[in-house]
Amino acid sequence: MECIVEDAFAKIIEGCGEDLSRDGLRDTPKRAAAAMQFLTRGYQQTVEELVNGALFHSDSNEMVVVQDIELYSLCEHHMLPFIGKCHVAYIPTGQVLGLSKLARLVDMYARRLQIQEQLTSQIAETVMDVTQAEGVGVIIEAQHMCMMMRGVEKQNSLMKTSAMLGTFRSNQPTRSEFLSLLSFPR
Repeated sequence: MECIVEDAFAKIIEGCGEDLSRDGLRDTPKRAAAAMQFLTRGYQQTVEELVNGALFHSDSNEMVVVQDIELYSLCEHHMLPFIGKCHVAYIPTGQVLGLSKLARLVDMYARRLQIQEQLTSQIAETVMDVTQAEGVGVIIEAQHMCMMMRGVEKQNSLMKTSAMLGTFRSNQPTRSEFLSLLSFPR
């Protein structure tokens, strides 16, 4: 697989008018292929592998919030990066998910060719399925290089998306609590 990606990068570089025998580019197709494998490693991961049984009994039925989970993804339209942070909240019903597992789930979906709207929904639906929570809220804030480096070239744009499931959708006070916790002074 890596050889196919390496060959494709060589063709792209040559297609740009560059000389692959030039010192700085000689190993670039190989390095670019390895980087692409890393940036899209989410395709080789599964929810089951990441969660790995890290659900723990808990009597808590209060909101759990993990904010500022950094994420790095590639836009599926231009294959340019979008970079930001994800905030995840859920209300447990007898079990909680290991803290690092939330960040790992964010990474798994982010490390695929994506659009931010889909990424937000995938994370929310997975947390809901895995934890059987009463509700889940996910907000992602990201800057998109496809909008900053090309096209309209807007450097200060920030896209925000949200997915609210269960009580986060049906109960305004729950949603408000989540949003207020995100703006808590740091």
